[in-house]
Amino acid sequence: MTKPVVLESVAALRQWREAQRKAGHRVGLVPTMGALHAGHISLVTGVKQVTDKAVVSIFVNPTQFAPTEDFSKYPRTFESDLHLLSEVRAEAVFAPQVAEMYPQGFATTVSLDGPAKVELEDKFRPTHFSGVATVVSKLLLQAMPDVAIFGEKDFQQLAVIRHMARDLDIPVEIMGGPTLREADGLAMSSRNVYLTVGERMVAPIVHRTLQAAAEIVRRGMPLAVIEAEAADRLTKAGLVVDYVAIRDALSLAVPMECAAPASLRILVAASLGQTRLIDNIAV
Repeated sequence: MTKPVVLESVAALRQWREAQRKAGHRVGLVPTMGALHAGHISLVTGVKQVTDKAVVSIFVNPTQFAPTEDFSKYPRTFESDLHLLSEVRAEAVFAPQVAEMYPQGFATTVSLDGPAKVELEDKFRPTHFSGVATVVSKLLLQAMPDVAIFGEKDFQQLAVIRHMARDLDIPVEIMGGPTLREADGLAMSSRNVYLTVGERMVAPIVHRTLQAAAEIVRRGMPLAVIEAEAADRLTKAGLVVDYVAIRDALSLAVPMECAAPASLRILVAASLGQTRLIDNIAV
């Protein structure tokens, strides 16, 4: 089992990428913040199905955390991350320090509209997507992969990145990877480690609520009623609900009542104790 080569600078990443280009290899990029789990690994295996070489970025990006959020506490497990990536034969890891990504005097951010301004995550984390878009645009331009893959669990994020890459003419295919779940339906997340034993037993209600809501959508009940009933179910289970929203799957805009169920996505964000859970499913 060979560990991936670790690249710590943009110059080293670009040198590695140029070597792959000269060898005729298609390259896939998997952006992560580390603390890898099976969901991340599925993204690596997914991108390797359509490319020859995979590079995984591991960078806890400070610009996407608000001052009240968990940047300093975010789990950092670099050695175990490398072991997992060795098992799936990722070829390279890009692991820059903050100063490499945001050198002194850094003063540029990406301004967003469209799916970044639809009153979902942006309502509760107003600076988040600007930070995500800025770091992702840098990663795409630094690595210049043929394909970059992002998990569908962060569905609004995926929509934002697709829109940004299209608008800025970044020549990278943006691929979505299906959400991986625990046996009881809980969406895999690095932040699940924060759940207490009791909270972990309650957490699967998020996915069950989404499934029930999707079934009711297909029966034709008014969407606002379905959203309210789903939020009420989660609240009664002890969660603090930020939103349950039924949206157009492409634009994330509020749909017409006559919209075809197959064109819709149901998204949820709710806190259980100190842990904020997000999830979504197609109708």
